[in-house]
Amino acid sequence: MVQTTRRRLASIGAAILASPAFVRGARAADAVRIGAIYPLSGATASAGTALRNALEVALDIVNNPHPDLAKLPLAAGSGLPGLGGSKVEIIFSDHQGNPATAQSQAVRLISQERVAALTGCYQSSATLTASAAAERYNIPFVAGEASAPSLTTRGYKWFFRTTPIGTHFGVAYADFLGLAKQNGIPVNTVAVVNENTEYGTSVSEAIIKAMQEKGLKISLHIPYSANSSDVSAQVLQLKDTKPDAVVFVSYTSDSILYMKTMHNLAYKPPVLIGDDSGFSDASFIEAVGDLAEGCINRSSWDIGKPGSVTSIVNEMFKKRAGHDMDDTSARGLQGFLVLCDAINRAGSTDKQKVQAALQATDLKADQLMIGYDGVKFGADGQNERAATLLVQLHDKNYITVWPEQAAAQPVKLPFQGWSN
Repeated sequence: MVQTTRRRLASIGAAILASPAFVRGARAADAVRIGAIYPLSGATASAGTALRNALEVALDIVNNPHPDLAKLPLAAGSGLPGLGGSKVEIIFSDHQGNPATAQSQAVRLISQERVAALTGCYQSSATLTASAAAERYNIPFVAGEASAPSLTTRGYKWFFRTTPIGTHFGVAYADFLGLAKQNGIPVNTVAVVNENTEYGTSVSEAIIKAMQEKGLKISLHIPYSANSSDVSAQVLQLKDTKPDAVVFVSYTSDSILYMKTMHNLAYKPPVLIGDDSGFSDASFIEAVGDLAEGCINRSSWDIGKPGSVTSIVNEMFKKRAGHDMDDTSARGLQGFLVLCDAINRAGSTDKQKVQAALQATDLKADQLMIGYDGVKFGADGQNERAATLLVQLHDKNYITVWPEQAAAQPVKLPFQGWSN
């Protein structure tokens, strides 16, 4: 009887092991699933598509051997050695530029796709809601691009951000304008023009505060609707006020609209600064790069010399996207690599262990493919080693011009725009 029972249990066990349900479960356990929420349609789809390409490059770096990138954690081997060589899988989701959709997609990825962690969402307003869902479910969320300072003031324990934020940008812009004075461009008054979602509102507030602390006068502050189809009134305000410098905190479509409108209304400020986002997008450079000659932009990304880690990563991206990587895409790629490194060090997809690994992250500058001083998260989840450069558009290419010790060429002022 005992032997019969044992044979029967063995037979049942074998049947379970051979069943499709069990096989599917084993495969799901082998792959580490990460949810990535981006605007893959809508007004900012070009940025979302570039970020998708960037994360697919990151996936290649993690899942396949790249000895020429051996300085990057996980690049030299294949998969996650801390999880027995498990490969990483990305489940992409489209938030369409809608914060409510971003939140619902986060919930879907967590509850239905069973992802181990989330990343995204480019737009700070979408990151705000998606990360709130992750916090509710105790799921690690790594933001590689969203820069609104407010995101790391919520007391969250599961939210981590690798990118520099508006506070850093404001200080950089103010210090740069001091350099402009030394170059014979008197800058005393500044106008700040921002789209009115979480990104524009939070970043513009940080920029204004930093400017004022450096002794600069904010002569004009123009919040506008991110969905504006006509910005003539705003440009005429700028033309009438005549600030010495203008800072735009804008996404792609409105950045393009502002440059075209400024051209049509013959308005050029002495110094024009674009706060990354729309100004970094390849479609902005393609559409109005000839009108924006000499504009200043922030960036943590530089392609670098041939054969360098950054140059190799850029070539991988270019093969997929058909154009060079921009700053936004590079920051997203770096954030994803940091998340994969943490999961590997956790040796598990257990959310508490991944959270602890993120909290313990201590990456140095030479372990990154971007120009941060490293990655180490503070108690608020913000990368304390994030850093930014300023670049200038020259012949439809951005060249590093600040700080001076990192400059590839001297800054050229005043803003040239569409004529010599």
